[in-house]
Amino acid sequence: MQKDILSLLDVKHAVRKGRITQRFTHDPRGIRYRVTGPALDGRKINVICRILGSGELRIITVYATEEKQ
Repeated sequence: MQKDILSLLDVKHAVRKGRITQRFTHDPRGIRYRVTGPALDGRKINVICRILGSGELRIITVYATEEKQ
């Protein structure tokens, strides 16, 4: 997030407005998801996350796929 100058608000926006673009099902710790959505400035970002047994969303990593203009 820091390298791509992304904030927590960017991540929340991408998760809310984006969609699941890939499921990683072969992880012994559980299924991971790649959610692709827009940052607040319009860049497309990917959020790799997992839904825990408690129902909480764990963010694993976040990265931009488009450069900031």
